[in-house]
Amino acid sequence: MHPVETLLTPLGRALRHRHADEALSIARAPELATPNRIVVTSPSFAEGEQIPDRSCGWLIGQHVSPALRWDALPAETVDVLVIMEDVGSPAPNPRIHAVAAVTPAAEGIPEGGLGAGAPGARFLRGRRGPSSYRGPRPIPGHGPHRYRIHVYALDAPAPLEQLAEVAAVPAAVAGHVLAAGTLTGVREA
Repeated sequence: MHPVETLLTPLGRALRHRHADEALSIARAPELATPNRIVVTSPSFAEGEQIPDRSCGWLIGQHVSPALRWDALPAETVDVLVIMEDVGSPAPNPRIHAVAAVTPAAEGIPEGGLGAGAPGARFLRGRRGPSSYRGPRPIPGHGPHRYRIHVYALDAPAPLEQLAEVAAVPAAVAGHVLAAGTLTGVREA
């Protein structure tokens, strides 16, 4: 165990019963609601299974986004919005790990397709400039975290470059969500 992990473990244990309020999940925003479903899968992990080390963050992996696959997108799809959040975070709101818009591909996006400089991917700007996928890294000792990857088919480009924060995303795509799907993975430090 890395010395930093040893120092953080007591904090994780102290916060073990604190988790984000799922009612505050970005997926609950009414602007993202749609009755049309997309089946989202990954060759890296199955629904509810552990996210592999390679796709994790600091001291575990290399922040390589997992490959994602989806069934047929609606014919009118212009952009695919991908949001990854940690609903196990000890903060009041789920922690966001990625907000990206990708060019619709017939089958999905490859491993690393949400990394900085990935072709066809645009990101919500972070406080320090363009962002990219940040892999799961729960606090050691906190227990298992659930990471949800939300996929939205849009009939217009997602204007991520114009937005200052994730809270602005639902309003920016309101009226343009054609279909949605979710894949959940877990991770524990």
